[in-house]
This record gives sequence, structure tokens and C-alpha cells, in this order.
Amino acid sequence: MSTPMYESSVPVFTQMLGGLRDVLAKAEAHATARNIEPIALLQVRLFPDMFNLVRQVQIACDFATGVSARLAGAEVPAYEATEQSFADLQARIATSLDFIGKLSPAQFGEAAAREIVLRPGTPKERRFAGQAYLLHYGLPQFFFHVATAYGLMRHNGVEVGKKDYMGQY
Repeated sequence: MSTPMYESSVPVFTQMLGGLRDVLAKAEAHATARNIEPIALLQVRLFPDMFNLVRQVQIACDFATGVSARLAGAEVPAYEATEQSFADLQARIATSLDFIGKLSPAQFGEAAAREIVLRPGTPKERRFAGQAYLLHYGLPQFFFHVATAYGLMRHNGVEVGKKDYMGQY
């Protein structure tokens, strides 16, 4: 039996990471077709003080896995941020999808009330109930980075639209 917290997290992350995967595939094809060095798109940012495309994708993946793991009561996986190519980013997304795809709905049975502690042991420690963590912190953070990655590609001429951003639903 599925739970509301599972349905509000894992399928959403799965759909949006699938869209991000497809946007990146179109970006790579765009670079190839126009003889653009891939690094030009991978390192693009909206403003000098913002993260580049690579980092936006890494963070989106980290939120999908981290939020899902915490809600499921599982250990949060740690991944090195070493991606430097479209293939690397595709692999990072695949790893994230694989991880969250192995979480079962039953693991989310107590997720709404589960206490989530971020940055334990520091002055900036934050405590959330699971539902507030998902709805007011995890999903907004995740969507911000996915939308920024999409916006970076659209701004740089990659022919993508809302349907690409949304992924399969």
C-alpha cells in the first residue's frame, strides 16, 4: 500500500529527474549540432554569483536522494561532485533514480511525523516534522535547482519547453 508521503515525494522526484535527463540530452545534441564545446553549456550560469549547470544538476539530484532517504528513514547516500560532462550528469541522474526507485512505499509509513534534523551539531541546526520538511523545504529546493537548470538551457538556445521540463507524468 502506498502512502501520501511516498506519493508526494518519490514519484515527483522521478518525474522531474526524468525531465531533467531529457533536457540535458537535448542540450548535448544542441551543442553537437552547432559545434559548441559542451563545456560552454555545462559551465553556464545566469549570473556570476549563481551556480553553473553542473552544480544545479548535482544539487537537484542530492535533494531528490536526500529528501527521499530522510523521509524513508534510510541512510542518505553521499556522492562525490566530480561530474564534468553531459555523460557524467546523466550517470548522476541515473544513480539518483536508482536509489529512490529502491525505496518502498512502506518505508514512508511514518514519514509525515518523522523528525528530520539538518546540520546536526551546528548553530544552524534545523528540525522539521517530515511533512513540513518535504513541503516547505525539500520540494521547493529541488524544484528551484531543476527549474534553474532548465532555464539555463532554454536561455542558451536549447529548444526545450514546459513539456520537456515536466517530464513524463
